[in-house]
Amino acid sequence: MSGAGGTTAVRLLIHASGDIPVDTPRVPGREAAKHELSKPMYHENDPNLLQRGLDRLWGWIGDLLETASGAAPGGPVGLVVLVLIVIGLVAALWWRLGTPRRTVRSADALFDDSPRSAAEHRKAADVHAAAQRWNEAVQERMRAIVRSLEERALLDPHPGRTADEAAAEAGRPLPAHATRLHAAAREFDDVTYGGRTADEQAYLVVRALDLDLETAKPLLTTAAQGAAE
Repeated sequence: MSGAGGTTAVRLLIHASGDIPVDTPRVPGREAAKHELSKPMYHENDPNLLQRGLDRLWGWIGDLLETASGAAPGGPVGLVVLVLIVIGLVAALWWRLGTPRRTVRSADALFDDSPRSAAEHRKAADVHAAAQRWNEAVQERMRAIVRSLEERALLDPHPGRTADEAAAEAGRPLPAHATRLHAAAREFDDVTYGGRTADEQAYLVVRALDLDLETAKPLLTTAAQGAAE
């Protein structure tokens, strides 16, 4: 294009191009927008960290329940029924088996690692009783009973014997005292493993049994009587 007309047309094109918006490149534009949105004025009403964590937790639980209800027969209603069935089974087992109890190890059921004589256990029981430590007094007096029966050869020494086992074994040669022996063993178990607290009366009952057993004569079996003759 030449001449005066061509020059005029070029000038008009240049003037018109000044009104066309300039396209910003994509990457610089994204960075500029990110910088702008990072200003505190845009985040005054955002949830805090705890709220965001709770939102994510509830969202996860909701997704889990939604997935479970979709997999369960009958949808959400079926899921509720399954949960109720599981709760019922757990309650039935709890009622049938009772509260879990501590398993008593035979190694430390009655005696500790330092063997003592019946007289030493009785002395320890008296010391505890004088200080009104009735739990310890009952424990030591029961140990005195079992140790005394071992010293008299009415029980074979058995480090892992429990109080119940000792009462059952001692009740055979001493049947007249079997009921009291079992009661003393239960008292020992209650204060040692059951979390119960003994009182003076409980200690006096076990002490009286110990004193009575000192003079009690065992019932000899037929085999023992033959050996004695």
